[in-house]
Amino acid sequence: MKALLSVSDKTGIAELARALHGLGVQLISTGGTAKLLQEQGLPVTEVAEVTGFPEMLDGRVKTLHPMVHGGLLARRDLPEHMAALKAHGIGTIDILVVNLYPFEATVAKPGCTLEDAIENIDIGGPAMVRSAAKNWKDVAVLTDASQYAPVIAELQAHGKVSDKTRFALSVAAFNRISNYDAAISDYLSSLQDDGSRAAFPAQSNGRFVKLQDLRYGENPHQQAAYYRDLQPAPGSLVTGVQLQGKELSYNNIADADAAWECVKTFDAPACVIVKHANPCGVAVGANAFEAYDKAFKTDPTSAFGGIIAFNGPLDVAAAQAVSKQFVEVLIATDFSPEALEVFKSKVNVRLMKIDLPKGGSTPWDKGQNAMDTKRIGSGLLVQTADNHELQLADLKVVTTRQPTPEQLQDLLFAWKVAKYVKSNAIVFCKGGMTMGVGAGQMSRLDSARIASIKAQHASLSLKDTAVASDAFFPFRDGLDVVVDAGASCVIQPGGSMRDQEVIDAANERGVVMVFSGVRHFRH
Repeated sequence: MKALLSVSDKTGIAELARALHGLGVQLISTGGTAKLLQEQGLPVTEVAEVTGFPEMLDGRVKTLHPMVHGGLLARRDLPEHMAALKAHGIGTIDILVVNLYPFEATVAKPGCTLEDAIENIDIGGPAMVRSAAKNWKDVAVLTDASQYAPVIAELQAHGKVSDKTRFALSVAAFNRISNYDAAISDYLSSLQDDGSRAAFPAQSNGRFVKLQDLRYGENPHQQAAYYRDLQPAPGSLVTGVQLQGKELSYNNIADADAAWECVKTFDAPACVIVKHANPCGVAVGANAFEAYDKAFKTDPTSAFGGIIAFNGPLDVAAAQAVSKQFVEVLIATDFSPEALEVFKSKVNVRLMKIDLPKGGSTPWDKGQNAMDTKRIGSGLLVQTADNHELQLADLKVVTTRQPTPEQLQDLLFAWKVAKYVKSNAIVFCKGGMTMGVGAGQMSRLDSARIASIKAQHASLSLKDTAVASDAFFPFRDGLDVVVDAGASCVIQPGGSMRDQEVIDAANERGVVMVFSGVRHFRH
């Protein structure tokens, strides 16, 4: 049995080679890998000895040779293939261990030049991987260090790699080549004449890994599956672990993502309750229990059967409060043993543990998507994600009345929540909690009325509340509705042809109005 080892990332390769040698496998290798194995005292035959042709062109050409590819591609069950090998003195290769030049890591570095990128495009490696993967019935192809130990274990136990494992290795190999080629395409397609990279490449190559098949999609007659990015952002929903409960459904996942994306934007202990993709209750508090208690009061009716997310650990007090309502999914950064015990008897409640990202200043570091996509008929809309974070210094007061410090905090809170409410969005807030949420209406006026009605149903007073509107008020009528309901301050983007009319109305009504300068449509 022969194995050809040629790796860029040397992690674990010496240990693998030593184990193969111990099993009587003849080692063949290239360049730096061969040198490393020789330094480890392992007998290794260099590829140049096998091909009878030296490595050339700075290593660009070394394995692109019939002595290599013949040994990988020959089918052992076809006599004519084996006769051809014998006639040309070609030996079979039974195990191929290859990982590729680090193209992705190279182009991710600041200041990467086109020359650097081109030099890190592997040619011989992918060619060998494809040959071995195509001939999976006879060749085991290893493309990742995580595969080394299981393959050695099979060889030690059975003297061979099973058909099932060889096929799985082949699939993984073709997936790796696909991802590698897509990364090259993404990079080259994004280059502009001045050498900079466009945010949107000429060809988009999405790469996702299936986490699980789902029972059905948005509706029972639809099929569905759950995928994650090839490299998921830390602290994103797909990195979570389900601790108990029924299998997540399509709608569970969509709503859980909405809740988690909103709650993790808060620094203080926060709770977000989502129903049908919209936050129906959001609050911050001194602890998880207080945050939940305030969030639940916003809209107890809609909270029934909702998704609840906390941006910190769940203790027993909060768990006992949540357990009194019907909840589909409960998300937290951790669960105390006592909190887990509370839900032990509620076997259908899905508990999700997600680690919050630790620090960082980029959207990726914060667990945010860099890009958002929306599928349309035979097409795709792609945009940079709405990761804008409004700061106090960004606010522009446009009315005669000036906001108090408390109002400014309520306005920022309301604005943060409105970003996660479907347009048209109107959000009433006070004291770190939502008081009324109006979402998804064709008319901003209707969203304002619905938010007011929601507060009435929850027996909440809207007196002196702060209101956020995700887009500008095109007329003064929307402002009048929220002020009539009790609002004393309003935040909106501004930018309407009738801004002055709305500002004059705010001055007339004696309320504070600030402009954010940013719109948050969410469709």
